Amino acid sequence: MIVAVPRESFPGERRVALVPAMIPPLVKAGLEVRIEAGAGLQAGYPDEQYADKGATVTDSADEIYAADCLLLVRTAGANPEVGEATVERLREGQYLIGMADPLGQPEVAQKVAERGASLFALELLPRITRAQSMDVLSSMATVAGYRSVLLGAVALPKMFPMLMTAAGTVAPARVFIVGAGVAGLQAISTAKRLGAVVSAYDVRSAVKEQVQSLGGKFVEMDLGAGDAEDRGGYAKAMDEDFYRRQREMMSRVVAEMDLVITTAAVPGKKAPTLVTAEMVAGMRTGSVIVDLAAERGGNCELTKPGETVVEGGVTILGPANLPSEVPFHASQMYAKNIVTFLQHLLDDGQVKLDLEDEITRETLVTHEGRVVQPRVCEALGIEPPADESTDSESTE
Repeated sequence: MIVAVPRESFPGERRVALVPAMIPPLVKAGLEVRIEAGAGLQAGYPDEQYADKGATVTDSADEIYAADCLLLVRTAGANPEVGEATVERLREGQYLIGMADPLGQPEVAQKVAERGASLFALELLPRITRAQSMDVLSSMATVAGYRSVLLGAVALPKMFPMLMTAAGTVAPARVFIVGAGVAGLQAISTAKRLGAVVSAYDVRSAVKEQVQSLGGKFVEMDLGAGDAEDRGGYAKAMDEDFYRRQREMMSRVVAEMDLVITTAAVPGKKAPTLVTAEMVAGMRTGSVIVDLAAERGGNCELTKPGETVVEGGVTILGPANLPSEVPFHASQMYAKNIVTFLQHLLDDGQVKLDLEDEITRETLVTHEGRVVQPRVCEALGIEPPADESTDSESTE
């Protein structure tokens, strides 16, 4: 079985799906590994390192797309403007593994299905113990949370720590993290290490102890959130009345902060607006907002994806694709996730689909010419196939 890694085509994407250190496990499993020349260069992994670990490096795109299985950071769905051209290269029986944004771009998944390829979307991994080592969302959120604090620290006209000097005492910066998921918790930890006074809020009150264990103060807001998680462990979208009451209570907290980092995103949906223009107007001059949900429309009303906005003396950063700004370690973590997932699918060096397995079933978006993932079918407005139609074992 041949596994191949094409160069990423998404504008500004510097990550690579496979790093040299993860090639020996695949070779040991009996796979042939092909790497498109230059695929890892921007992440700090030259072609020579791949060749040294047993991969075949080729500058022929035809050789790459002739492989049985393609590994990508961004498949066509997560790369809609450029990546759809690669869909035409797919063939029947081929496997495609990577991030695909199947709930946000379900029509691209439909096109992959029409080519007869089987698409695995790693964003759909269930949040269960067995899948933790495959969880690309958590890995990339860790990188984004770390990077967001550094961006905020550079943009803020203050230093983070309290300093007692001959020139007087410097008060510590006050940082507020909205959303205590993986990205938020990493942001709390990073901001705390830099010496800031850190507060955090999340609709899920169960994360209070995690926030406090990292040295942050959990901001209590009695909003009657109830069950704010879906069955996969991801945040659920709430109704507009909930978000309105949340904004009212949050406005008082935001006004006191030097740096606000927002991380609230719901898979496949527009990010909820948590910081309004009115709230921004109430912040002190020189304050900074880093909106990690910029790619999904932003948690701040004034956010512009990929741009920096200054409004009333407040700087609003809308970074897109933060993990790509730390490509060496982001690729290292992603590669471990994707190889572990591929190994989960392998049996005696071949992909064999066990649709009784939750990990395989939940991530499989297209198979045998159809979209088979129920949530993606719902997004397309079509009926999911009957259980018996996707109950067969597939081998390559």
